[in-house]
Amino acid sequence: MNEPARYRGRFAPTPSGPLHFGSLVAALGSYLDARAADGQWLVRIEDIDPPRCPEGAASTILRQLETFGLEWDAAVMWQHTRNDAYQHALDQLIQLGLAYPCSCSRKQWQAFDTYPGWCRDGVCDPTKPVAWRLRSDRGERPIRWQDRLFGEQQFDPAEQGDVVLKRKDGLWAYQLAVVVDDAEQQISDVVRGLDLLDNTPWQRQLQSALGLPQPRYLHLPLIVTAEGQKLSKQNLAPALAEDDHGARQQLFQALEALDQAPPQDLAAEPPSTQLHWAVANWSLARLSPTPHRLMPLLHPSGD
Repeated sequence: MNEPARYRGRFAPTPSGPLHFGSLVAALGSYLDARAADGQWLVRIEDIDPPRCPEGAASTILRQLETFGLEWDAAVMWQHTRNDAYQHALDQLIQLGLAYPCSCSRKQWQAFDTYPGWCRDGVCDPTKPVAWRLRSDRGERPIRWQDRLFGEQQFDPAEQGDVVLKRKDGLWAYQLAVVVDDAEQQISDVVRGLDLLDNTPWQRQLQSALGLPQPRYLHLPLIVTAEGQKLSKQNLAPALAEDDHGARQQLFQALEALDQAPPQDLAAEPPSTQLHWAVANWSLARLSPTPHRLMPLLHPSGD
């Protein structure tokens, strides 16, 4: 599948809470890569799981991006409005024999590393609600692609299991939604954290099956705590600064986390000045694949 010619990047947070420093590094990396290529940078709010998305969280995220000077080029896409597009894609996969209903619960197959495909040839229990899964054992295998930082990648999706496309509660799952929306927004380059690297085989498998363009991928090194734990909302990473002084400090530290070697005097400059320097000097060659250890954790006040 040919890659889209024009550079279009995106940042696609789940509004389960405010952005933290790890989120900032991912957003900044995707923003700089797009701007340095004279491309567009879009924002998508991945709010397909309402129980995980408290009221006001998406507005907070958009406000945080504005505080750090990360301006987007088109209207924000909201996944909760995209039901028809996802259903159309699922219908295509069903017609192709690549998606099937599954009544199995996680408890039933907990002894296995991945779902063993018990419902591939028919629903095990027709009386129970069903999820829809991808037949990962069909199509091209293994999946190969070139990550722009981590080099050649090779995964067999069948070894990762038949991923869920639509949940039993009727909510859409990440893998299908992200593929459909990347195509709709004409995303040429996906820049995101390394924790999503092993999601890429399913996504490329879906892109191929649905006849969609396949973006280039750049997975950024993770930001980890002093103890080596991934910085995340789950481990209570502090929210980003909302004041100008804190934003200047944290944006500068994010440039350092991306190994861009910003001059020390840049730390005192407003976000607009820092971003102008960063776009002009963005260098993937400087970026190290090793995790960036944050010692100590940043405080929103900048103390």
